Amino acid sequence: MNETDAFPSKTERQLKEQTRIRTLMDHDAGAGLLNPYAQTKVGSDTIFAWWGRYQNAVAEGIDAVNGTIGALLEDDGTLAINAVVDEAVRKAPPVEIAAYAPLKGLPAFLDLAKTLALGDRRNELEAMGLSTTATASAGGSGALYLAATNFANRGDHVMLRDRHWGPYKGFLSGCDLKVTTYPLLPESNSPYPYVDIEGFKLQLSGLCKKQDKVMMWLNDPAHNPTGLSLTADGRMALLEAVMESASVNENVGHTLLLDAAYHLYAEEPHGWSETLHEAMTNGWPWPENLLITFALSLSKSHTIYGLRTGALVSVHPDAAVTERIDTVMGVTGRQTWSAAPRVSQYTVSELHASDETGAAWSKERDRLQSLLSERRSAFIAACEELNVPLNPTHDGFFAWLEHDQPAEIAEACAQQNVFLVPLTGGVRIGLCAIPLAQIPRVAQALAHALS
Repeated sequence: MNETDAFPSKTERQLKEQTRIRTLMDHDAGAGLLNPYAQTKVGSDTIFAWWGRYQNAVAEGIDAVNGTIGALLEDDGTLAINAVVDEAVRKAPPVEIAAYAPLKGLPAFLDLAKTLALGDRRNELEAMGLSTTATASAGGSGALYLAATNFANRGDHVMLRDRHWGPYKGFLSGCDLKVTTYPLLPESNSPYPYVDIEGFKLQLSGLCKKQDKVMMWLNDPAHNPTGLSLTADGRMALLEAVMESASVNENVGHTLLLDAAYHLYAEEPHGWSETLHEAMTNGWPWPENLLITFALSLSKSHTIYGLRTGALVSVHPDAAVTERIDTVMGVTGRQTWSAAPRVSQYTVSELHASDETGAAWSKERDRLQSLLSERRSAFIAACEELNVPLNPTHDGFFAWLEHDQPAEIAEACAQQNVFLVPLTGGVRIGLCAIPLAQIPRVAQALAHALS
């Protein structure tokens, strides 16, 4: 061995050290620093990855179609912003921008959140004996976290439809919760065409035999990723199934969470409130072990995505229960994000407190809803003409193509410069982002990909 072998140069030592570090990173980087759950967090978000591919295509000067992002865009491709909300935010007093909000939220906002969840039936439901509580959250995602971390036992399973928003699993696994699914759609000839009641009952019954708490997450109306909405009969059948299960399994707590992120763009924005009212009017006894809670997001309804404002609204006949939930959620928020942003709570509360600005917001919201309705109608018609087997879709931001090879379909569309999102079981089409004039291109791309 010569002298240079025994004493490698500084450059050689650096190269060897870099190689050693890269080797560690390739295998189990951070194992000594990250806990086991943290080490399971790998990869990038599928939706943002495909959005990035669209952006790269545009940067190269390609005439591409964006069906990836879950934000409402105008037909010229710019972000759709409710001008009434934007103006109100910009006029907010400095103290309402700079100051903390109360930990549970501004009282006026919490009152508004209950109305946004329950609509015109709120007063009647409260008069019938239902107690309500609301907690401000860091967006709709914050509301989901409040529910995930408080309404289920660690290690338990939470019920989801088999087609659902992917980040649900992240919120749940972060709280050491697992997932049990039931089919999105029933077998043919079902009296409830948009919900698999039998599959739902089967899974619910199974969990009640294993757990002393069962939580169900249902994104309705305007389901992400399909744009599906339950009918009135479907809502009632599902509510009856939950109430019957709670009555039979008295020692099992039942929580039905309704993810209402897109509900104000639906034809029946407060359909669940109507269903609850009908059940109460018909004398349905509300089991003590049943809680219904709404996860609200102002991102879509008020086009303030970046201000991260939402709420969790809970309904139960016992005021002592809702008071306890109010305390628990306030403490959870304090220990997680401290307080939700104040300016958005203040702004929307003041906006809706005025008949004039409230009506102006509604008019602008209706315009944005019309954008979605026109695109959906055009897309359904184009798919029918080209024999593209689109899933039933009614409301909200998305449409859905069921397929067992979604990545291949999305890739074939991308080769035609139409960018969609492959998810488990199918392809999500972001009607919210696709200009009306480009809708035929999307249907044609899907037809070509399927052929």
